[in-house]
Amino acid sequence: MRLPDDHKDKQGLTPTVVTALMAVTLFVAVILIMVLVTNNKGRRHQSAVLNTEPTSAIIPEATPIASGGVLKPEDLDFWDKYPQATIAPRPSMLASPSPSPTASLSPSEDGKHTLVINPDGKEEWVLISPYLPKNDYDLTKLVLQSNIMKYYVDGRQVSYVGAEISEAQNYVDFNKLKKYGLDYVMLRIGSRGYGSGQINLDEYFQDNIKRAKDAGLKVGVYFTSEAVNQDEAIEEVSIILAELSEYRPDYPVALDMRLAVNDRSRIDDVTRADKTVIAKTFLDAIKAEGLNACIYGDKEWLIKEIDMSKLTDYDVWLRQAADIPDYPYKFTMWTYMDNATVDGSSQPVSLNMSFIDYSQK
Repeated sequence: MRLPDDHKDKQGLTPTVVTALMAVTLFVAVILIMVLVTNNKGRRHQSAVLNTEPTSAIIPEATPIASGGVLKPEDLDFWDKYPQATIAPRPSMLASPSPSPTASLSPSEDGKHTLVINPDGKEEWVLISPYLPKNDYDLTKLVLQSNIMKYYVDGRQVSYVGAEISEAQNYVDFNKLKKYGLDYVMLRIGSRGYGSGQINLDEYFQDNIKRAKDAGLKVGVYFTSEAVNQDEAIEEVSIILAELSEYRPDYPVALDMRLAVNDRSRIDDVTRADKTVIAKTFLDAIKAEGLNACIYGDKEWLIKEIDMSKLTDYDVWLRQAADIPDYPYKFTMWTYMDNATVDGSSQPVSLNMSFIDYSQK
C-alpha cells in the first residue's frame, strides 16, 4: 500500500531547484573569475616594480613567421632587442690625472728652496726649513742714498746704519763718520789665526772705541773666531771681556766665524754639529755677562756650516753684499756693501744696517 507522498519523492528535480543550482554555480564562477583577475594584476604590478624597464624592453616581442609558415634566419635574430648592459670602465681605461702645476717646477721656481754657493764654487738649491723663523721685512721699502741704506715702515725710517772698522782702515775720523750719516760702528776686537790658532788683538781697538764713543756713535764689537773646541771658545770670550773692561757696548758682541778664502782653515775639518756647539758656547758665555750676543756670517755659513735651529736664542748679523738680501730666515743686522768709500776713512769700509736700535734693547 503506498502513501500519497511516496510518488512525489521519487520524481525528478523540480524547475525551481534547478534554477537555484544554476544561480549558485554562476555566482561561484563569477567569484573565481574575480579572484583570478585580481591575482594577475598583482603579479603585473610586482613585475613592474622589480624591473626598471617595461617587460617589453626585456623580453623580445614575438617575431612574426614569414608567409608560408617557414622561419627564416633573420626571424630568429632577436638578440639586439635586449637592453645593452652598462660596463664600468676599468682603471686602465680612465684618463691619467693631470700633474699638479707645482710638480714640474724646478727648485729655483717653487719658492721652497734657496740658492747657496759652496766653497768649491758649485751652486746648490737647499730646502728652506719650515721650523726656523722667517724674516718678514718688506724689502721693497729699502732705499739706498749716497751708500746709506735705509728701511721705511709707513713712511718712517726705522733702520740704523753702521760700518765695520778695524786696523785695516788705519786711523779713522769718527766725527766725520757721524756727519756722513752713520749711527753706530762695529769694531773688531781681534781674531784667531786660521792656520796657527794664535789670538791677535786689533792694535787700534782701544783707541777706536774711545774716540767712537766721544763722537757720539753707538758701538758694537766682533771677534773673528777659528776655535776648534769649546775651550778655545771660552778663551776667546775671556779676552773679549778683558778688552771691554772699561766700556759696555751698545750694540752686540758678535761671533764672526768663517772659512779661509783660497786656503785651508783649521776649522775645515770641524763637523757642522761641533761648529754649532762651539758657537753656542761662545754666545752663551757672552749672554751670561748681560751683553747682547749675535752670530755673524754669510748666507752659506749660516745655512750649511752651522745648525741655526740650535741657535734661535741669538740674533743674526747677515753678511751679503747685495741690493736685496735673499737669506730666508730672520736677521736683525745686514752688511749690504763692501769696499764703500765714506768720509772719515782713507780706506774702504763695509757698510751695514740694523733693523733695530740695540742701544734701546
